[in-house]
Amino acid sequence: MANLTITEISKKYNITTDTIRYYERIGLLPNIPRKSNGNRYFTDGMQHFLEMVICLRHSGVSVDSLVEYVALIQKGDATLDARKELLEEQRDLLEEKKHNLQRSIDRLNHKISLYESGEITEDKSYFKEYKINED
Repeated sequence: MANLTITEISKKYNITTDTIRYYERIGLLPNIPRKSNGNRYFTDGMQHFLEMVICLRHSGVSVDSLVEYVALIQKGDATLDARKELLEEQRDLLEEKKHNLQRSIDRLNHKISLYESGEITEDKSYFKEYKINED
């Protein structure tokens, strides 16, 4: 990978330049190198770091947790256990969301099967008792 400008990075990763600047301001992208004219440039290492931040954000990690995670990374190997624990907590939250989503999908599939089997028709609607369709 070559060094890229902030505009090139924003296009490559489909995020706004404002988001990149925000991430830098709050410490998610520490030490972005700058050219003599002050423009940021992204080395291979910084691009990989940004990919990690984007991946974790897409997986639902909060900005606050990410700031904590990046701060731990900057402290070095002494924080390996704390970093692992933070990621495990996030994984557990995602597993819970996955479980809840699966339950919702199962309920929808059950409801769809009631329509497909004819158990819910115009004459046999669960909604008649609630008078939803009355004028």
